[in-house]
Amino acid sequence: MSEPEETFYTEERWQNWLDRVEEESLDPEDEDSARLLLNLQDDAAIAVAKIVAAYDDDDLTREEAGEEIAGIREVVLAEVDFESEEKAMLIDGVQTSLVCVFYAAEEYVVGGAAEEGSVGEYVEAAVDAEANDDVDAALGYLVQAGTRIIDGDELPMDVVEDLEYGLVSEWVNGLDSLQSAMSDPEVVEEED
Repeated sequence: MSEPEETFYTEERWQNWLDRVEEESLDPEDEDSARLLLNLQDDAAIAVAKIVAAYDDDDLTREEAGEEIAGIREVVLAEVDFESEEKAMLIDGVQTSLVCVFYAAEEYVVGGAAEEGSVGEYVEAAVDAEANDDVDAALGYLVQAGTRIIDGDELPMDVVEDLEYGLVSEWVNGLDSLQSAMSDPEVVEEED
C-alpha cells in the first residue's frame, strides 16, 4: 500500500491568506502589514521548497514535482478580485515576487541547478538585462540564480541591498523567500 499523497498547498490555504489581507487595514509602511504580506509570500515559497525537497528525496517523480509546482503557481498567480485597488496592488507585488520562485523550482526539477555562475553573478546579469529593457533575459538569469539557491547557494545580501526598485528587485525578493524556505521549510501559521 502506498503512502497517502501529501498536499503541499491548496486553493483554500491561499484564499485564507487573501481573506486576511482583505479584512485587515493594510499600510505597507506598517510592520504588521508588511509581515502579513511577507508571510503570505513565504508560505507559498515554503510549499515550493517542500516539493523540491520531496523531489530530491525521490518521494516525487520529476513529473509529479512539476505538476505540484504548476498547481501552486495556478492558484497563487490567479487574478485577485479585491474591492480595494491598493490591496490588489499589494497582492500583485507578492505574486510578481513569486513568479521567479515557481520558474526556478520548475527549472531545477527539469534540469537541476545551473552549473555556471554564482547567484550574485546571475543577479548582476539580471540587473543589466533589466537596464537594457530585456525583461525576459532578466527573469531567465534570476531563474538560474534560483536553481543555485535551491541547490544550497546563498543570495549575496550586498548585491540585494543595492537593487533599485523594479521587476528584478521584486523577483529577488521572491528568491529571498525561497532561500529562507529552503533553509527552514516550516509552515507559516495563519493567525486567526
